[in-house]
Amino acid sequence: MPSTRRSALKAAAASLIAAGIPTAQAAPKGRLKQSACRWCYQKMELDDLCRQGAEMGLVAIDLVKPEEWPTVKKYGLVPSMVYGAGTIKDGWNRKESHDRLEKDAREAIRLAAENKLPNVITFSGNREGLPDDQGRDNCIIGLRRVKKIAEDHGVTICLELLNSKVNHKDYQCDHTAWGVEVMKGVDSPRVKLLYDIYHMQIMEGDIIRTIRDNFQYIAHFHTGGVPGRHELDDTQELQWRTVAKAIADLNFDGYFAHEFVPTKDPMTSLRQAVELCTV
Repeated sequence: MPSTRRSALKAAAASLIAAGIPTAQAAPKGRLKQSACRWCYQKMELDDLCRQGAEMGLVAIDLVKPEEWPTVKKYGLVPSMVYGAGTIKDGWNRKESHDRLEKDAREAIRLAAENKLPNVITFSGNREGLPDDQGRDNCIIGLRRVKKIAEDHGVTICLELLNSKVNHKDYQCDHTAWGVEVMKGVDSPRVKLLYDIYHMQIMEGDIIRTIRDNFQYIAHFHTGGVPGRHELDDTQELQWRTVAKAIADLNFDGYFAHEFVPTKDPMTSLRQAVELCTV
């Protein structure tokens, strides 16, 4: 390539980056659609997170509120997981909450569909003395009430797996097998699990085999290093590139979102995670 043309292309790319517009050189590589969770970068302006995220190859941002969606979309990114119904402590495992949760879920699904967004998050709720089999059955009953609207609108309800050992004491959907039983009972292509690798490494380990065995019930992934929920580096238990490759080898077409709290420069840590999981 002539030096003058090369110089012109570099100058054009620099101008695009300065303007906050992702360039072709920053297009995501690899087989996984990588995202980052907004709450891990609360000290950053969302605009700055999206701009830098797009430049390093992210295609989405997780857990953003409706008022934040335009900023995410401005950089060609997708709000890949948005708030649905319930909270970690208050979810579908109690029948007395079903009417309220159904109303919230219907509104969240409608809004997500109008904005062409793929997923809404939801939770089982805490046990508070409720036996696991009863909580499972209640979740099935509740989620069956909203599965058709999710199917009709092309939006997936994602029930998150969380650990009850370290971060979310008493949370009921804390093992893959329990979550899969709920999925089988609901029986919908639009009600699936959010498999948080950080949480499930704490609760049960055996990550790759578990994902392979239950892949049909999983719609979304979150990352986070164990111990500490920090960078995906050599201080952590898992070989993250191996995990990412195993998921990509299953032809996973959902989003693989980073949900770790950086202890170093946030964007450097995020960029390193994106590069590590580009397989």
